[in-house]
Amino acid sequence: MSQTTKADANEHVNPHGGVDMNFDHSETATLAATAPATNWSQFGTLISVFFFWGFVAASNSIFIPFCKEYFQLDQIQSQLVGSAFYGAYFYGSLALYLASYLSGTDILNKIGYKKGIIYGLLISMVGSLALAFISGSGNATFPMILVAFFIIALGFSLQQTSAQPFAASLGSPETGAHRLNMAGGVNSFGTLLGPLIVSFLLFGAANATNVKADVSRIQVLYFFLSGLFIFAAIVFSVAKLPKTTTNEKLERSPKALRTLLIIGVVFLPVLFAEAIHENTGVPKAYIIVGSLLVILALLFGSMVAAKKNPVGWGAMSYPQLVLGMVAIFIYVGVEVTVDNNFGALLKRTEFGGFDESQMSHLIALYWGSLMIGRWTGAISVFNVNKKTKQLLTIIVPFIAFAVIVLANLVKGSPIGDYKYYPIFILFLIAANLYAQERPIKLLLSVSVLGVLFILVSLLTTGMTANYAIIATGLCCSVMWPCIFALAITGLGKYTSQASAFLITMILGGAIIPPSQGAIIDLDRGTEVNGITTGPYTHLSYLVPLACFAYLAWHTLKTKSVLKAQGLDVDQQVAGGH
Repeated sequence: MSQTTKADANEHVNPHGGVDMNFDHSETATLAATAPATNWSQFGTLISVFFFWGFVAASNSIFIPFCKEYFQLDQIQSQLVGSAFYGAYFYGSLALYLASYLSGTDILNKIGYKKGIIYGLLISMVGSLALAFISGSGNATFPMILVAFFIIALGFSLQQTSAQPFAASLGSPETGAHRLNMAGGVNSFGTLLGPLIVSFLLFGAANATNVKADVSRIQVLYFFLSGLFIFAAIVFSVAKLPKTTTNEKLERSPKALRTLLIIGVVFLPVLFAEAIHENTGVPKAYIIVGSLLVILALLFGSMVAAKKNPVGWGAMSYPQLVLGMVAIFIYVGVEVTVDNNFGALLKRTEFGGFDESQMSHLIALYWGSLMIGRWTGAISVFNVNKKTKQLLTIIVPFIAFAVIVLANLVKGSPIGDYKYYPIFILFLIAANLYAQERPIKLLLSVSVLGVLFILVSLLTTGMTANYAIIATGLCCSVMWPCIFALAITGLGKYTSQASAFLITMILGGAIIPPSQGAIIDLDRGTEVNGITTGPYTHLSYLVPLACFAYLAWHTLKTKSVLKAQGLDVDQQVAGGH
């Protein structure tokens, strides 16, 4: 993967816009004296790319229940939308790293980050056009939809890898953190609007009931997105932008590469689970859960092997990095699975009995919860005193919530379902005030909250359970930067390589959701008057419960690993205040 300049080596962006603020200020005073002021017109174009990522990723939440009904799929099959999307991130990142490894040079650094974004936009444009033509052809099939989503996300993978150093080049490195947080906020706004707009396009009237959507209705949306991709690519191509490169040596890690390649092979059966099932009779659940367990075994096995003999493992010779890779895998997986399987739960009578055309406001609230957390997290980069920061930590979440309410009012969604949700926002505020920006304390706090929220959802029904599930978005919102900061602590020259390995673990979003879907499918055949009555759809949320519990354990384990190396991240942060 790409190497980054000294000034931005510790800033990282996740697929939904979260930013790791482990920022290195050691050279910013010198760099700021010579670096130009932020070029806001060019940065505005970059922000549009962040919006695309969030808009399309969150839109999957509406597409999944829609595709399940339209193409008559089971829950596992419907989750392949997410598998194709997040799998593309993994294969795109792996292909770029492999090409760089074989050529002995950083490919993205060689062509430049500007071209990387342009090529990524063009790839996404091809996928978007394909989806537009497929949806309007009258002969759309589910596999064709999956291929189009895979191509769009493949472009996103390249865009995302390039966007971080590009943002740093559009002004002083000292203000790079502010630009990335602003871009992350726009990304989260995209995740809020995606479900609302796509739902409206699919189902028409905001409060329509039992509307039979037609896949052809999304054709206009994806033609429009194709045009935006092309427009953004043209703007980037004509803009005079600084060339962001580095002379850092590409670190070779053959054993780590071998592990990633094996993971890529192990994941392939997930994408072709339906075909394998039809030809061999092996249950899809066995294929998916088996792949999940093998991938986790490979990662933990690599950590054990690297401890015995670190030669050839590169960044993966550090246990905090491998633990971080597993944690990113689990975190992205739980963030996606909580939501992508939410539609199946909302259709149940005891959870509201919503049909596909009625649930977008609750799905938007889940993604909006991530926006609430990220806007709150962005406060830390501003140079304000402690009392002002604490006051903003209390106020900003409710401002973000007001934006969510306003967006749903404009669409015409029933915002009465939101009236008690501010109670859950108070838990996020309390966690932030308690942690005081210390990554270990914050990650442990939100992981434990995630466990508690899921337990509430498993022990209740109705809007109480729905609220609890949605509130896990508040927990997920701050996890990426915490996990990233802990994983790259103490890695020195391997920091950039570690970042590349961590980004490949977005793969968790492709395999954990269908694993939960396999449990939901145990309820198939228990319909009464078209309504599923079995217990497994509700019990399937034991999967995110296990994920949040693991993340709590991960925090404590990583703390002990770092402490054994003489590193105390929370103490370092506290000392910097």
